Amino acid sequence: MIIDSHCHIYPDKIAEKASENTGRFYGLDMNYDGKVSTLLRLGAAAGIDRYIVQSVATSPRQVSSINRFIADTVSVHSDCMYGLGTLHPESEDIERDVNELVSLGLGGVKLHPDIQSFKLDDYRCLRIYELCEKKGLPMLIHTGDSRFDFSNPNRLVPILDIYTGLRIVGAHLGGWSMWEDASLQLSGRKNFYVDCSSSFYALSDDKLREIIYRYGTDRVLFGTDYPMWNPETELKRFRSLGFSAEEEERMLCKNAIEVFSLSV
Repeated sequence: MIIDSHCHIYPDKIAEKASENTGRFYGLDMNYDGKVSTLLRLGAAAGIDRYIVQSVATSPRQVSSINRFIADTVSVHSDCMYGLGTLHPESEDIERDVNELVSLGLGGVKLHPDIQSFKLDDYRCLRIYELCEKKGLPMLIHTGDSRFDFSNPNRLVPILDIYTGLRIVGAHLGGWSMWEDASLQLSGRKNFYVDCSSSFYALSDDKLREIIYRYGTDRVLFGTDYPMWNPETELKRFRSLGFSAEEEERMLCKNAIEVFSLSV
């Protein structure tokens, strides 16, 4: 089984615009439109079996509608999709948002500090971490951006130290655009994992293997960051790195199942 642990999806009517805006934010070309149908088509061609899907609220008023969209999509594709909800630290009632997320059947939370414009260790975020730890909700967090200081490793370290029962997956090998520094700061922590999305395009094979082994293959999840990259190309690059069959199975499937408590 192959699980893509990092997929962004949007309602069809806004998907193309949302995808373009993300590409503009990063100065990268977006290869695809962010529609669910496109993800399923590309994933099937690549041989991907399951997808962990999410989106991000750029304001508190978007939280509920996005979470309902993700939940509705997952219910239609329950054979192959698992959903993560979104939260926003400026919400007037974060506990209400978390409870709704859980009631919708979403199995975790995605945060993107750079796009949502808050610092990971902002005091307003502490209630989010507290509630997610209490309810056993793992978190996928965008980590790293050399242009800003919202999600960089120095801000994640105290969160990992304080909320030791909270499982956190740091997207993009723990630090997009600052991969080496992130891996040196964040590896070796029992409650921290990473996905490998949006990293292959920027790193050599040797550097990818070095960083992945630094974290440990039992701490790395395969992810494509759809709609950014071609899933088939990403999977081919991953498999070219020379990991053993056991290591590949952990990163392509088993780690995601364990971190997100997936039923497969």
